[in-house]
Amino acid sequence: MMSTDDTGVPPVFFQPRHTDEYVAPAPTSSERHAAAILRDAGPRAAARTATALTRYWPSRRGTAQGLRALNAAWGSEFFRVPPEAELDADAADAALGGDELVIDVQTHFVADRALDHWNRMLLPMYRALMPDWWDGLDDLTGYSMAEYLRCVFLESETALAVLTSAAGPPDRRMLLNPELAGARALLDRLGANGRLLHHAVVEPDQPGEIEAMAAVRDAYRPAAWKVYTLGSPARREPERGGWWLDDERTGIPFLEQARALGVKRVCAHKGMSALVDTGSPRDVGPASRAFPDIDFLVYHSGYESPTSPDDPPEGPYTDATAHVGVNRFVTSLRDAAVPPGANVYAELGTTWFCVLKKPVEAAHVLGKLLDAVGEDNVLWGTDGIWYGPAQPTIDAFRAFQIPAQLRDRYGYPELTPAIKAKILGGNAARVYGIDADALRARVAHDELAWVRDAIADYKRSGVPTV
Repeated sequence: MMSTDDTGVPPVFFQPRHTDEYVAPAPTSSERHAAAILRDAGPRAAARTATALTRYWPSRRGTAQGLRALNAAWGSEFFRVPPEAELDADAADAALGGDELVIDVQTHFVADRALDHWNRMLLPMYRALMPDWWDGLDDLTGYSMAEYLRCVFLESETALAVLTSAAGPPDRRMLLNPELAGARALLDRLGANGRLLHHAVVEPDQPGEIEAMAAVRDAYRPAAWKVYTLGSPARREPERGGWWLDDERTGIPFLEQARALGVKRVCAHKGMSALVDTGSPRDVGPASRAFPDIDFLVYHSGYESPTSPDDPPEGPYTDATAHVGVNRFVTSLRDAAVPPGANVYAELGTTWFCVLKKPVEAAHVLGKLLDAVGEDNVLWGTDGIWYGPAQPTIDAFRAFQIPAQLRDRYGYPELTPAIKAKILGGNAARVYGIDADALRARVAHDELAWVRDAIADYKRSGVPTV
């Protein structure tokens, strides 16, 4: 969106980043307008604060400036940020800081053994999108375990993270189940005291996977199962066609096994699928009604990143758009009569990163999700560390509001501090059985020596396994 050769890197939410699951869409005219405002205002603010632009934009003052640029481009105060926050660090802290317990339920890093595949798959796309930034980057060391610990625990207010992975064959999976469990075991052994949880990835449509779940549970003690109903793109098996949570061949046997094994949290990737049929959340409602004792955590909440300027934006729910994006998720719950506050949770990883720079869409997405699942069932996730330290997106969420005119017109709730606190961590603490008070106390007295020790261990031995 803008050159970074001698002007520094703009706030992360202005950068056209993406993951293995979607390609960054071309910026809209309003996004280009906001970027132009930022490009003009950034150097002047940096000069007034006697700060190099390369340090100003990554700071909280830079985040404040970016959010105010979005307000100006969209013509409304979506983000409550006073002008003095652009220049004064204390004012920026007051506007964007908070004391909420932050629990990130979707985080990743890449094992050393998989870096070659990820280099070949992702690095050319990143270079095409951001040639100035990625110039000279020879491998994805930015996605290593060491960078994960820096981004998640050292440079953000995340109190607890859930480590997860995409599906796929062993040589292409970012983290195998022994590595997911090994990372948690290492951090606990070094003193993290429960600040990392992990999933176990299951591919129920692959032979023997459902039968192996008992051994996986016993060996790795996962907090939840992670599944991709659209199948693994890395397997390149289009003839398999994915599967559904409510189909009798795959989904129901998998859910019955999850129930029998007592790990009754299922984190299902829904959305960010390039509109693959089985990536739709249409099966969430029926599955949740059939298995009321299982908690369904719907990753990405059905959101689809636009692939062309002609793709419809996230707007209000209507009958005509019931098949689009997050509305598919809402439709599934409505058709199955799943009420707010039931056993379905909406997760915001990548979704929030994509829509925060399109604040009208952000208001509709959050408003629809709060209506559909309730304020107790929306979960904070970042899909990190694809976007670097999560703090700018945390700060943007704290400052965001659904404007009164949209609330009045569509019946969306106000994003109060109490609701934001639930989304940022309170809801995840409840669904994952975390003692929030004990976690807050641990974080308050945590000197993070275990992070330094874990980075040193990783540099000596690589990703741990159990």
